[in-house]
Parts: sequence; C-alpha cells; structure tokens
Amino acid sequence: MSGVMKRMGMIFRAKANKALDRAEDPRETLDYSYQKQLELLQKVRRGVADVATSRKRLELQLNQLQTQSTKLEDQGRKALALGREDLAREALSRRAALQQQVTDLETQHQTLSGEEEKLTLAAQRLQAKVDAFRTKKETIKATYTAAQAQTRIGEAFSGISEEMGDVGLAIQRAEDKTAQLQARAGAIDELLASGALDDPTGMAKDDIQAELDRLSGGTDVELELQRMKAELAGGSTQQQAIEGGTAGSQGQQQSQQQDTPRFDKQ
Repeated sequence: MSGVMKRMGMIFRAKANKALDRAEDPRETLDYSYQKQLELLQKVRRGVADVATSRKRLELQLNQLQTQSTKLEDQGRKALALGREDLAREALSRRAALQQQVTDLETQHQTLSGEEEKLTLAAQRLQAKVDAFRTKKETIKATYTAAQAQTRIGEAFSGISEEMGDVGLAIQRAEDKTAQLQARAGAIDELLASGALDDPTGMAKDDIQAELDRLSGGTDVELELQRMKAELAGGSTQQQAIEGGTAGSQGQQQSQQQDTPRFDKQ
C-alpha cells in the first residue's frame, strides 16, 4: 500500500510539474524576481536609515553629556574657589559618571557607524546587482519574445500551430464529406440506372428503356430523313416538268414564225 501511495504521489507531482511548466511564462517569472530584489533593496535601505538615525541620536546624547560634563567642571572649579571643597568634589564625581556614559556612548557610536558603513556598502552592491539583473531581465524578455514570435510564424507556415491545425482539420473534414457525398450520389445513380432502386418521380430509366428510347429516336430520325428526301425528289420532278413545258412553248413560237409568209415591200 505504501508503494502504491508513493507511486501515486510521484505521478501527481510529475503531472503538476508539467502543468506548471506549461503555464509558466519566463517573462513573468523574471519580473517577479526583479520585484523581490527591489523589495530586498528597499529593506536594506530602510535598515541603513534606521542605523543612521540611531547614530544621530547617540551623537545628540554625546553632545548633551559633554555639555553637562563641561558645566560640572566649571561648577566644581567655582566651588573650589569659594572654599567649598565638598561641592567641588560632588561636581567632579558627577562629571566622572557622565564621562563614563560618554565613553559608553562613543563605543556604541563607533559600532553603529561601522554597521552603517557596512549596510551602505551592501546597499550599493545590491543596487548594482539589481541594475544588472534588470538589464539582463529585459534582454532575456526581448529574446524570448522574439523567439516566441519566430516560433509562431514558423508554426503558422508549417501548419503545425494550434490555430492552423484546426483550419487544416476543418478543410480535411470538408473534403472528406464532399468525397462521401459524391460517392453516395454516384452509387445512387448507378442503382437507379440498373433498376435496383425505384425512382418515385419516374425520371430515372434503366438500360433497356434507354436503349429502346434510343432506337425509337433513331427510327424517327430516319423517317424524317426519308420524308425530306421525298419532298426534295418531288420538287425536282415538278421543276423539270415546268422547265420542259417552257421549252416546248418557245419551240412552237419559233416554228410559227418560220411558217408565217413574209411580205416584202415591192
């Protein structure tokens, strides 16, 4: 059971990884990484600002302590001049305590200054890396976009893209349906011609009927041809008869003219 669960988990992770890889856009990933680097750089800068603020506060405290130390020293000197050694001792004692605080604050100030310098240097280096990453990011995005466009154009020309593949499948289906309809129409015509199917309209004819119609049509043509020949032959006979009658009349007229006596003038 444990082996089956491990195998199912591996299959699920493999399919999820493949789906994520298909959905991932490198340009979006680069933009997200750049955004995270900007956020980190902003945090570093905020840290530098915080350290600088702390250093500035220590400097203000040091100035105040040094001012108080100077004031206590003056007060002790005046008390000693007035013969108040006890007051002078108290003033110098307080000044010594302030000096200890000044020493501690100076140590902290040096530490903060060192941290501020390190953070400032780190922020500058990180800024340089972010700028370099931004340049590289834009270069990679431009290259990826160009490669993607070139791939799409190549797929469109070769017909293997998803859109062109759908168009090719549609054309193939249309051609297949057209060929199927043509084959069906031809088969129906052959079945009607052979008499295997009845034509409810009475328009279709089998081979025997077609042959009879052809012979009948040929007979009608022959009869019409004979009639036309007879008409032409009859017309020629009448024409010859008419021409013969005309020639006889002319001969008779010539004969009468020869038999008629001519009376010459004396």
